[in-house]
Amino acid sequence: MNQHLIAIDLDGTTLNNQSKLSQFTIETLRKLDELGHIVMIVTGRPYRNSINIYNEMNINSPMVNFNGAYCHHPRKPHFLPAYHEELDKEIAFELFANQDNLDINLLIAEGKDRLFSSSMNLPDSPFFPKDLAEISQLSRANLTQNPTALTILCDVEKQKTIEDRIMARYGDDVSVRTWGGVLPILEVVRQGINKSVAVDKVSKFYHIPNENILAFGDENNDLEMIQYAGLGVAMKNATDEIKGVADTQTEYTNDEDGLAHFLANYFNL
Repeated sequence: MNQHLIAIDLDGTTLNNQSKLSQFTIETLRKLDELGHIVMIVTGRPYRNSINIYNEMNINSPMVNFNGAYCHHPRKPHFLPAYHEELDKEIAFELFANQDNLDINLLIAEGKDRLFSSSMNLPDSPFFPKDLAEISQLSRANLTQNPTALTILCDVEKQKTIEDRIMARYGDDVSVRTWGGVLPILEVVRQGINKSVAVDKVSKFYHIPNENILAFGDENNDLEMIQYAGLGVAMKNATDEIKGVADTQTEYTNDEDGLAHFLANYFNL
């Protein structure tokens, strides 16, 4: 069988509603990896809270974090298609100064392996480290390099207003997307960055034609990737917008191993 690139979102797609991998999903993805296909995590999550999932899958492939801003290979430090798109740190400082006016509950500047937070009181969530040694207070003294992304926690009903205000001020420089999962989050990355940018670069490196690219997602930050792929697959639990642009959808939800069932049938595993 020709080599395929299988681009998989994590939350709401590969992971169940407890943010875990099922054994069936692990076995399916490992089998595809062993067959020579590229099984690539493409997530809004940072590297710090997705590398454990990558290791649990035990696959040998690139990984994409921050909705396409950071493309790399955890097992190959000199991976040629790797890239890292950053934000101007001044945007972080301006948003921090206007946090109350914007109704932002928590603002985090994300580095590749460290975060800088407007508060040291982070939610009890797998999205954030338990060890305070991995967290620094967001300040000019601490944040001396440009971050990869900004993570914003706010009331769900205020997300759209905050996104609109950020785009009105910084629209030429940034894109704003959402994470899926149990803790909805706004993420700010460099303008023009989305998941399809990484899928395009990696597929060209491996000489995988578009018709051999499969992409799976459930939230609107997966839209460009779903549109780009030769076969864009919406999860049964996906948003209506994603279902509207996808070529097909899974028979089951993320909590019912929908991704693994689809892949097992598609590749006759």
